[in-house]
Amino acid sequence: MHPSPVQGLGGFATRPIARGTRVIEYTGERITHAEADARYDDARMPRHHTFLFTVDRLTVIDAAVGGSAARFLNHSCEPNCAPVVESGRVYIETGRDIRPGEELTYDYAYGREGGADEEQAEHYACRCGARRCRGTLLSPRRSRGG
Repeated sequence: MHPSPVQGLGGFATRPIARGTRVIEYTGERITHAEADARYDDARMPRHHTFLFTVDRLTVIDAAVGGSAARFLNHSCEPNCAPVVESGRVYIETGRDIRPGEELTYDYAYGREGGADEEQAEHYACRCGARRCRGTLLSPRRSRGG
């Protein structure tokens, strides 16, 4: 872990990593969605910052409690890794070959919930710096129709 130009600390490759390599497991305390909501009230947080990862409709991993270094991997709108959920466990896997010194990132793609778009845009603003940054950590809107 080293300081990241994206935010705080980030995970960086120390050697070449081939595409399709599982680099780390996202671990932490397994809790319910209700418990996650109780722990992290968006209204009290000026900017989104938690170490939560949704596993399925029942389970969330809170990496702030006993979590692995995967919690420091930052978001990018043009990521080089992706999360893989398998048998209730979450792994971060490379989506392409990675060079030494390159920051490991994945698209957080948070689910959209009710609320004003301006509020969500500010709270989940993206600062990844990618050429095709969509400006938000939220998942892209799905187009209607066809």
